[in-house]
Amino acid sequence: MAEIRIRNTNERISGEQNVKAFLDKQEVLYEHWDAAKLPEAIQEKFILSDEEKAQILSTFNQEITDLAERRGYKTWDIIALSDATPNLDELLKKFEQVHTHTEDEVRAITAGKGIFIIKGTDDVGYFDVELEAGDVISVPERKPHFFTLMDNRQIVAVRLFIETEGWIAHPFEDPSFQKA
Repeated sequence: MAEIRIRNTNERISGEQNVKAFLDKQEVLYEHWDAAKLPEAIQEKFILSDEEKAQILSTFNQEITDLAERRGYKTWDIIALSDATPNLDELLKKFEQVHTHTEDEVRAITAGKGIFIIKGTDDVGYFDVELEAGDVISVPERKPHFFTLMDNRQIVAVRLFIETEGWIAHPFEDPSFQKA
């Protein structure tokens, strides 16, 4: 289950209902899918063939279709990152810049762990959403954020898009943001 850390106070929020309630107030969608539905052979696999990616999409077809219909997403894919990913460190540097998009940024984690750093309301400031397999999050368009890996540096996620060419990051300069 996802866990939240509010950066200003170091307060932690855990438990699915508490996380969902907090994220609802921040206008961030949070849901949970059953990651155990995946065949065991790919539950903790981070280098995937095209066939294995298709198998993940097929396994979660109902959940993806439901979310897409509710939120207007038109296309989706799989992203798999690990130390075996070419140029991973350069990729992460690109990800680890606060930015916005003109559409939601959606991740449904199917394996591994990742973290969204999101700018909340003025009274909350920046907060981290630590995600693991089964967690689904949608950061609304124009909400400053970035996504990166956690210490294990392994993740597989379904990404959903409205624009068929995928999202484009728009840098967000914020002098109040401090890296953890």
